[in-house]
Amino acid sequence: MHELAICQALINQIESIAAERNAIRAVSIVIGMGPLSGVEAQLLEHAYPVASAGSVADGAELVIEKLPVRVRCTQCDKESDVSPNKLICKHCGDWRTTLLSGDELMLMSVELETYPETAGATADAESELSLH
Repeated sequence: MHELAICQALINQIESIAAERNAIRAVSIVIGMGPLSGVEAQLLEHAYPVASAGSVADGAELVIEKLPVRVRCTQCDKESDVSPNKLICKHCGDWRTTLLSGDELMLMSVELETYPETAGATADAESELSLH
């Protein structure tokens, strides 16, 4: 189950962000995931408590935002949202498209609880998870 390894990479990123901001713990974590990322959201949700146990993210809410599959047509140069199994231009119907999004898995934000002398912080992360 590579979702556990992905969660461990996520926790490593969160630990680093929390350390940079002198945070006590993470309150919530938002990740964006496209349907072509190769990751199963349900398996990721099941692996998360195991990977986060004993870390600053232990007990933090994990929010998974589903991202759309978006392509650009090489013929009409228009962009469109498409289904994961049909990467065809919705404008002209051509099959020659370039994938713009839908295969990503990224940490989008982390809400942190900081020490009393600093106010609560939200870290906008927007970084791709290093998975491979």
